Amino acid sequence: MEYDGTYTRAWIRRFAESVAATEPELTRLDQRAGDGDFGTNLRTGLALTLRELRALPAGPLPASAPLEATARTFLDGVGGTSGPLFGLLFQELADAVAQAGPALDVHSLAAGTAAGLAAIQRVGEAQPGDKTLVDALVPAVEELRHCPPGTRPDQALAAAARGSWQGVHSTALLRAHRGRASYLGERASGVPDPGAVGVALFFSTANARVTSLRAQLVEPGRPGREEAAL
Repeated sequence: MEYDGTYTRAWIRRFAESVAATEPELTRLDQRAGDGDFGTNLRTGLALTLRELRALPAGPLPASAPLEATARTFLDGVGGTSGPLFGLLFQELADAVAQAGPALDVHSLAAGTAAGLAAIQRVGEAQPGDKTLVDALVPAVEELRHCPPGTRPDQALAAAARGSWQGVHSTALLRAHRGRASYLGERASGVPDPGAVGVALFFSTANARVTSLRAQLVEPGRPGREEAAL
């Protein structure tokens, strides 16, 4: 498998398709723990991104090009709190991948995700445990950093996805200290943070489409509190 622009373009397309499929679930989560517009904003941003991807030159592309197009769209054209924050993640990933060469590698994925986390924390001032997308990004960074030598990018991204979903589960047990959910108190209890879910979806779709959140939101060995929030 080649991990060039063909791979990252397919990744973003799967992300867009998965968000479109799960938008009603994302909306219900955000109605419980936010403003209710997260799913719509994410879907709108990715629909615009698909238009940008179609405008890219035909033929081989560096892996960074589709990520850069996604970052540009989210930073310039997506509203709400989540648009710019996801845009920062995509931009830092694009920059790290571009510096490494035409193809993805595990080091650039780890560096870009870590830089995206740092940028989001600078802007939003969120810390782990504040019930935000940071709680999904931190374990993703750790998984990427600790991949054994020889790990393929798709394997590393699968590990990042697993870490992100663990972070999502943790947010259901937290009381929010940042964002709209911090004003909702117990109303958001038991509900995973929608931004964290969006991060986990992003890493999951590096390898496969996601058509429903229900299975991902049931933590093994625990009652389906998160599932009930849907």
